[in-house]
Amino acid sequence: MSGIEFVNVKKRFGSDAASPWVVDDVSFQIPQGTLATFLGPSGCGKTTTLRMIAGLEFPNHGQIWMGGRDVSRTGASQRSVSMMFQSYALFPHMTVIENVMYGLRMSGVPKDQAASSARKTLEQVGLKAMDDRWPTQLSGGQQQRVALARALVLEPEVLLFDEPLSNLDARLRRDMREEIREIQKRLGLTVAYVTHDQAEAMAVSDWVIVMNQGRIAQQGVPRDLYERPNSHFVAHFMGEAMTVKAQVQGDGHQVQLSDLQWRSPRKLTPGPVDLAIRPEAWQIVTTGMGIASRVIKVTFMGHAHEVALDSPLGRLWLVLAASDLPPQPGQNVGLALKETGVVALPRET
Repeated sequence: MSGIEFVNVKKRFGSDAASPWVVDDVSFQIPQGTLATFLGPSGCGKTTTLRMIAGLEFPNHGQIWMGGRDVSRTGASQRSVSMMFQSYALFPHMTVIENVMYGLRMSGVPKDQAASSARKTLEQVGLKAMDDRWPTQLSGGQQQRVALARALVLEPEVLLFDEPLSNLDARLRRDMREEIREIQKRLGLTVAYVTHDQAEAMAVSDWVIVMNQGRIAQQGVPRDLYERPNSHFVAHFMGEAMTVKAQVQGDGHQVQLSDLQWRSPRKLTPGPVDLAIRPEAWQIVTTGMGIASRVIKVTFMGHAHEVALDSPLGRLWLVLAASDLPPQPGQNVGLALKETGVVALPRET
């Protein structure tokens, strides 16, 4: 289905051929009605990619397709796109309803019709009866909803978000990401969403595109990226992981690391590998079994206990459910691995 497609897109700033590529040979597809998130560290090219979707920047090479047409050289005003910025960019001298209907009025929609559409959209985002308030009279979450309503009222084919929740506290971030997701699904919107927060990306996305140094490191559904990263970068960026050296033996299922032999559920190629291990993959076993370790610190996190240990592999962290009885600092324990939460990667030199 028509949506957004990048074909071998490259972008640099400036005319100097020696300038680095900010976006370097990027290709992806976002089908209509899909929420896709661009995830990566600062400077990886994700915001530049979003600005090219919006028509605020143009590629030096490659093609951008939207709704089945080539928009590589089409400006923002000729694209059915709305963008919600990190700062919200509300007009302080306009009321809530004036902010929301501004884009419609600039498009020539009559005032009464624009006001009616704005009120319906404000109701969609939970701001009914707040028409006459000023932005300074609103909380951060309410301002975010006004900015969302202003983008939605234009009924765009594509809605863009650039770090939309970064200014909110943790509880409000969770509430608003659920609200964005619910509205996106209900209206069937095609959404491109930029964040550096992997938990946020996992929570809202149908599809995640992980970027690093202007290129796509890996793309896929959130669970696949978490459970089957294809590189050390993706393994560490999509959640916490520690990397240890190991040796695949015998039939390809037996893996030796330190004093522990772990059985891989997938057949691996015999030889040296690196194991990316999530904190939830470790389990405590009877002393004298597994990897001999010593508990350094236990931190209660509310939903879980975080346990730091010294081991022959170095400092390790594991996570126990809040209902589990944690070990005590100074206690000697054994460590084993579960089948899940462990990924074998090519050995890094």
